[in-house]
Amino acid sequence: MLSRIRHIVLSVIDFFHKPFERLLNKQMFRYLACGGFNTLLSIFIFWFSYHFIVNQKGVPVGSIVIHPYIAAFMISFTISFPLGFILSKYIVFPESNLHGRVQVFRYAVLVAACVILNYSLLKLFVEVFGFYPTPSNVLTAVIVAVFSFISQRKFTFKVRSMETSIIPEQDTIDKVAI
Repeated sequence: MLSRIRHIVLSVIDFFHKPFERLLNKQMFRYLACGGFNTLLSIFIFWFSYHFIVNQKGVPVGSIVIHPYIAAFMISFTISFPLGFILSKYIVFPESNLHGRVQVFRYAVLVAACVILNYSLLKLFVEVFGFYPTPSNVLTAVIVAVFSFISQRKFTFKVRSMETSIIPEQDTIDKVAI
């Protein structure tokens, strides 16, 4: 079932890649398509949550009150995090030879950095610059997306060369055992 869904998603993305193949390689186009979809979905969920779930009011949690735009961000994050990992792992960077648990850990570290960056930028744009929350979220998403792509390609889903692999080749193990 999962491979069928992957095949359909790749077919659709690669179909739309054809006009852009001279400008963008397949991986970059897939990243933009998947990241763009996930970002737009996250922005929609943020908007919907801000206006209809938290009703533009603070959310009391114990003795503190979470700002409505932060609560909306937290709601959108619960969907965009797992979806972003799945799209990155299976659609954009399937050639990564790192173990899945390493990818998840690195993705979580990257996302933690992105959450801190996202939170800080939202606070800056809304509270310091006085921008509206939804446009602030869009601007923040663009900045975080650039940071995220570079980090995913170079860190989270990198392809480890066989020379730097910490797992010895089977031939080496056999020679040592003799």
